[in-house]
Amino acid sequence: MIDMKTLRQLVRLMADNDLTELDIEGEGDKVRLRRHGSGPDVQYVPTPPQAPAPSGAPTTRHADGGGHDGGAGDGAGGGGGGDRGTIQISSPMVGSYYSASSPDAKPFVTVGDRVEPDTVVCIIEAMKVFNEIKAEVSGTIDRVLVDNGQAVEFEQPLFEVKPD
Repeated sequence: MIDMKTLRQLVRLMADNDLTELDIEGEGDKVRLRRHGSGPDVQYVPTPPQAPAPSGAPTTRHADGGGHDGGAGDGAGGGGGGDRGTIQISSPMVGSYYSASSPDAKPFVTVGDRVEPDTVVCIIEAMKVFNEIKAEVSGTIDRVLVDNGQAVEFEQPLFEVKPD
């Protein structure tokens, strides 16, 4: 069941981006939000249990664990491969990466910023739904591995974080 905090974030996301309708389905839940004038209408429909779906949380792994081809752009401007001792925050889905909530807003995080597990690091747009991606780790952003507006793949590394 979706919690109220998540529901409030979705409503705020709709208002901030002037969305009139939002449908989200996953992990046994289906949520449909529609705005008609003053506020959103909310419909929550639990779906029947099915086979486990991949988690919506970003995948994190140690940068020296392999699996990264180094072909992604380095939005941080830094050079070199993955430093030993860093952890990668990877995309939990296929979509378009956005470093900020709007083109004129400042990025959620930049190199040198401290993050906690609940820190929003970016947005991935998938099927016209904007999904906030959280760090899921504590540390300092060491590298940004993708450029704003870039298409990303499932489990593609987005950031390298130096853990505490």
